Amino acid sequence: MSAVPLEGDKTSAPRSRKGIATRARLVAAAKSVFEDVGFLDARVSDIVERAGLSHGSFYHYFDSKEQVFREVAQAIDDELSAGMALVLDRESTASPQERLTAALRLHFEAYRKEARMMGVIEQMSRHDEQVRQMRVAHQRGHGREVAESIRQLQRRGLADPTVDAELAAAAVGSMTWRFAEEWLIKGYPDVDFDTGVEQFTRIFMNALQLRDPS
Repeated sequence: MSAVPLEGDKTSAPRSRKGIATRARLVAAAKSVFEDVGFLDARVSDIVERAGLSHGSFYHYFDSKEQVFREVAQAIDDELSAGMALVLDRESTASPQERLTAALRLHFEAYRKEARMMGVIEQMSRHDEQVRQMRVAHQRGHGREVAESIRQLQRRGLADPTVDAELAAAAVGSMTWRFAEEWLIKGYPDVDFDTGVEQFTRIFMNALQLRDPS
């Protein structure tokens, strides 16, 4: 998991190999504590105890548990968005449908792996304005990339030319994240993983009338 300070947060980034390792231990320990007890019940003392470090070590790198929580959330959002590189790869020889299929599977696999922490993040994003704004900025940035990808497909005659690309990107983006929460955190619908991914991908493609080149 990344241990890079977020913009606007404490900037005492470690320069030595030991410092990098210490900071990473704190981030990993914080993630583990948040998964176990949630954000509200988590304490800095719990984090440093699990990391086997001192309070001084924690406050050398972080101002608060809120700051380390945002960093954990940012790292997981980045992990869940890794499939975007497949969608946007102009050098890929895979078809648009193949790239989208692979990207969505990567997203849902990552979400399933991080489901416990994602449950805490989803909850906090509804109550903590900074977490919400961070996630909104992250997802809107990807939304702009998806919109441009849709426009390119439309120009090539591979997607429905009548849909507004930005609106479509916002709609399928929201659908993807909310479906993952309902399915992989709340357990609805009750369907096996491969079937869920395959059916969701089919729905996504149908929404855009996505097709491969002849």
